[in-house]
Amino acid sequence: MSAESPTTTPTTRAVFLDVDGTYADYGVVPATHAEAVRAARKAGNKVFICTGRPMPMLPESILGAGFDGVVASAGSYVEVDGEVLVNRHFPADLAARALASLDAHDAVYILEAQDAIHVPPAAEARFRAHVEAHYASAPEGRPTGSSAILGGLRTLQPGADVPFAKISVFESPVPMEQLVAEIGGDIDVVGNSIAAEGPHAGELFRRGISKADGVAATIERLGIAREDSIAFGDGQNDLEMLAYAGIGVAIEGSSPELLAVAQRTALPPHRDGIAVAFAELGLI
Repeated sequence: MSAESPTTTPTTRAVFLDVDGTYADYGVVPATHAEAVRAARKAGNKVFICTGRPMPMLPESILGAGFDGVVASAGSYVEVDGEVLVNRHFPADLAARALASLDAHDAVYILEAQDAIHVPPAAEARFRAHVEAHYASAPEGRPTGSSAILGGLRTLQPGADVPFAKISVFESPVPMEQLVAEIGGDIDVVGNSIAAEGPHAGELFRRGISKADGVAATIERLGIAREDSIAFGDGQNDLEMLAYAGIGVAIEGSSPELLAVAQRTALPPHRDGIAVAFAELGLI
């Protein structure tokens, strides 16, 4: 009788999905994407949301397929199998300088924390208008997901000391680079995926923290090799993540900088890009 062939154990891969413009289209997850996530996990892979959104902006409509964890607030918060590994906030002095500069310019902004999204009273109506305008621009016939953002909104009380991980600016009378210069210290800016494009909107974050930090913390916790990680994204805050992962996948139409660091491209969500890419990569 011939000897049995040795059994090869499939490699467990860690997959990280940006939300807006990658896993979801205008806040809505295609059914094919949700099914691909379920199938990839059933095959033994680990799948994570890796987004600039804070936890209150991740409702059941986005997380419903089931995930092994979440990297939120662009790397400032990491949760794996219900365990919080990372939860970073703006230091008090940096937070105070940022809010003083934003308020001096009467900017429209929100403070993104993991329990709620906080908006100054004077900016609330204008913020809601920006969000509604963005989702109203969805191509005709596609459903939208504005409630995921507005549902966790809380009015910021005067003098309240609210810890937060990131600031999203939706309207500023001065360019974002000027705000960064005024605030000073370890702060930087990337484009905002919801606010109108241009120099007067963006996301302020602590310099040196990125989605790549969340990927690194996650795979270290799980004992998965870096080369067995795969990251998908379409925005500027995905740059470090795609460069760090074993395989970086940029969504078609992404910026030249993102395409330059990616090893592959995928179709956009309205064309079932994640489902197609998962099949091509052997995840399902």
